[in-house]
Amino acid sequence: MNAVKVLLVDDDALVRAGLALILGGSETIDVVGEAGDGREAVDRVRRGGVDLVLMDIRMPVLDGIEATSTILALPDPPKIIVLTTFDADDYVVRALAAGAHGFLLKDTAPAAIVDAVSRVFDGEPILSPTITAQLIRQVTDAAPSSAVDAARVRVSALTERELEVAIEVGRGASNAEIADRLHLSLATVKAHIAHIFTKLGATNRVQVAISVHDAGLL
Repeated sequence: MNAVKVLLVDDDALVRAGLALILGGSETIDVVGEAGDGREAVDRVRRGGVDLVLMDIRMPVLDGIEATSTILALPDPPKIIVLTTFDADDYVVRALAAGAHGFLLKDTAPAAIVDAVSRVFDGEPILSPTITAQLIRQVTDAAPSSAVDAARVRVSALTERELEVAIEVGRGASNAEIADRLHLSLATVKAHIAHIFTKLGATNRVQVAISVHDAGLL
């Protein structure tokens, strides 16, 4: 299996060195370059050979959010995981709105960062559980009381097993974690999630989490 080609983007050379050390220990990941700001990142991606970018947010010249938008507008762009020390709601929402495929805090365990790279490359969006909780809080704090009733109606369409899976999604669990906790195969979990998305009218895991939260199940 070909290794995932990763570009590290951070204005702190020590952070880049730490990430390179973490990712370099995985046989499935190949760190192919580094960039100290968003403009360098865009230029490096344009040269090709990058499958996934680990992107800081606060950087000089061009910040990570603008760089993410620019990169994802390119033909056949790489996946992007925003990796930052800042967990303020505004940064989370802006990064996701820019099209980021994942959002991790820099205090995420090394093994979890390696796992996130593989999962995002395979097409599974990733959010730290704390980030999921923040998005839920931001959306639900501003939502009218009728949102609770609407969420309960949506959730009522789920089967008992689908509801169990949806609740685990709301807790920030990965597909593999859900399979382990509910004693299901990974393929079955993926099938349940596809049905959940359809029944809830959701396009991502955060929307599933919000529905479950609004229905009073988290």
